[in-house]
Amino acid sequence: MGGQTFWDHLDALRGVILRILAVVSVAAVVCFCCREWLFAVILAPSSCDFITYRLIERISGASRQFDVSMFNPRLTQQFLIHMKSAFCMGLLIVSPYVIYQIFGFIAPALYRSERRLAIHAVGAGYVMFLIGVALGYFILFPLTFRFLGTYRVSPTVPNIIELSDYTSMLLLLCLMTGLVFELPVVSWLLARMGILKAGTMSHYRRHALVAILIVAAVLTPTGDPFTLVLVSLPVYLLYELSIVLVRRARPDA
Repeated sequence: MGGQTFWDHLDALRGVILRILAVVSVAAVVCFCCREWLFAVILAPSSCDFITYRLIERISGASRQFDVSMFNPRLTQQFLIHMKSAFCMGLLIVSPYVIYQIFGFIAPALYRSERRLAIHAVGAGYVMFLIGVALGYFILFPLTFRFLGTYRVSPTVPNIIELSDYTSMLLLLCLMTGLVFELPVVSWLLARMGILKAGTMSHYRRHALVAILIVAAVLTPTGDPFTLVLVSLPVYLLYELSIVLVRRARPDA
């Protein structure tokens, strides 16, 4: 890449963007056509038969059936939600190709050692993001939805959830947990750059634990200790894993 001009780089970037847009568009169209499968996945946590609820009932030994209805107040909303959901699912499915294209454009400008570091960081970051999304889908969102969807200030005021609120909350929580799971990778990179030290993270371990518990209590306001531990424990383990990775990245710190 060193002998290429600015316009050559710009033309290469244009090709990368066009290939990404083409693949994402095809995946989004396929997901749009598979409407029943797409919304079977999206709406699954709204049913009391969802796997998370059944596992909790099996562990606790108590049956907690619930029924939450949804409605659509605007004429075009269901179609727009269908399009947005198909795009997000399509992007998630072809995300390895998107990452491959972006990395292929950037990699020639890196030294061999930097390229190896980038491959490890990108690969680990992608895996951790998927794990976080899965945690949000199977644990965080179902528990939050069940509590908020069945909470009533009075028996005479039933809950009827707007479809757009449901899908937006699902997307937001899955994205948020995916980003939270990037903590070990980001910590490792900061340690390699000389910014973060394991001693500092160990010193603030108790502060981090309190912050994690507070955030978990806000995100999953069910009030029971089981749910609080279920949500906060993975995040705290990520913090401890980050300390180990930072210490390995900077053994002298």
